Amino acid sequence: MGERPEHFDVIVFGSGPGGEGAAMKAAKFGKSVAVVERDLEVGGSCTHTSTIPSKALRHAIQQLSELRNHPLFEELGARATVDYPRLLKAAGTVISRQVKLRRSFYERNGVSVLHGKGRFLDKKKIAVTDRDGRVAEATADHFVLAVGSRPYHPPDVDFSHPRIVDSDKVLDLDRTPRSITIYGAGVVGCEYASILRNLDVKVNLVNPGEKLLSFLDDEIIDALSYHLRDQGVLLRHNEEYSKVEAAEDNVVLHLKSGKKLITDVLLWANGRTGNTDTLGLELLGIKPDKRGNIPVDENYRTTAPYVYAVGDVVGFPSLASAAYDQGRFAATHMLEGKSDYKLNLIPTGIYTSPEISSVGRTEAELTQAKVPYEVGHALFRSIARAQIQGRTVGMLKLLFHRDTLEILGVHCFGDQAAEIVHIGQAVMSQEGAANSLLYFINTTFNYPTMAEAYRVAALNGYNRLLGVGTQI
Repeated sequence: MGERPEHFDVIVFGSGPGGEGAAMKAAKFGKSVAVVERDLEVGGSCTHTSTIPSKALRHAIQQLSELRNHPLFEELGARATVDYPRLLKAAGTVISRQVKLRRSFYERNGVSVLHGKGRFLDKKKIAVTDRDGRVAEATADHFVLAVGSRPYHPPDVDFSHPRIVDSDKVLDLDRTPRSITIYGAGVVGCEYASILRNLDVKVNLVNPGEKLLSFLDDEIIDALSYHLRDQGVLLRHNEEYSKVEAAEDNVVLHLKSGKKLITDVLLWANGRTGNTDTLGLELLGIKPDKRGNIPVDENYRTTAPYVYAVGDVVGFPSLASAAYDQGRFAATHMLEGKSDYKLNLIPTGIYTSPEISSVGRTEAELTQAKVPYEVGHALFRSIARAQIQGRTVGMLKLLFHRDTLEILGVHCFGDQAAEIVHIGQAVMSQEGAANSLLYFINTTFNYPTMAEAYRVAALNGYNRLLGVGTQI
């Protein structure tokens, strides 16, 4: 503690997407950079407990489901069975590869990684305490807070009980549950409902709101609700919990409506909290909100002008993809005094089965704004590539201006939706006449491909606009 603290131009708290984006950008500027990471490995919760493991788990379960439904196995009367822990182990190989890759980024760019819990000692000095209790101090001219968030824990729910898990601890289950109640029907709740149902787990999905994922287009919401029910998920809307009782052999979720849901496991997936409570931000005059989120301006600068915050800890949109860009552009503004980054045209990616992705405005938003729009559809069951792959569930939906033909929204539900949406995103990012429905009509797409759905949807909408019917 008597040694003089090491000084850096920039210190970044957190090595998730937001922290990595900021650190790499600052390093490319030739600045001395350190990253404070509380875990033993870099990558943040994105790599270790949320995005990567849940998506890798989903992919493994999808492969198992496809194998079970393959005609050859039906002929042989065979049924592939793999338990939940083994599927998690398969997902773990992806995590280790991601960690190795991300670690190499810091090494190649000369970024120091300080492992331990960081906190401010004063406005420009921090202390980092490692797992052995050793403390190192460092100072910097600028700071980026990319500390992420954690699952919200209401005080009246006992998360120490093995049958009550959050979206982090669900990855530690040592068996395949026979049944599960998921409280909270946001992105995490819907994704795990879909994942676990494909393992033949009986699933209750309890939604405190009126409908699933209300930020999506209504047609997509309806499709998701239908297919979750079709898979066997029991949806319960407008239900709030009153208490949770956990026993040795089950857990009971009591609802204010008087219902009792008795299952093997309860997954609490209702809200998140920013990881700001131990940072000592009061020394900087920074006041997080009641959920631990840090208020920032349009350049991701906090009330302390030399401190920036990015990623989940600033709230919406809470996406790994957005966090990385936020980190890059925050560092640009920090070091150059300007940034042209605008938080628009960021696609959503929801990895249910089938998956969902969208960019731009919904029908409800356009109607409320009194924008004259028209709709073009392409049902996957009419796309040759989808027929070949046997993945005909889903659709592509284009919303465009009736007068200018400008693409206003792209909404996709089905296999590879999160990939397909980027074609529409690229067109929407163009200025003026380049953003037009005519691009999809006049462009030759490879055949057979899923991208061809854009031509089908564009012609469908254009025919409707001209009043000549919807047939191609």
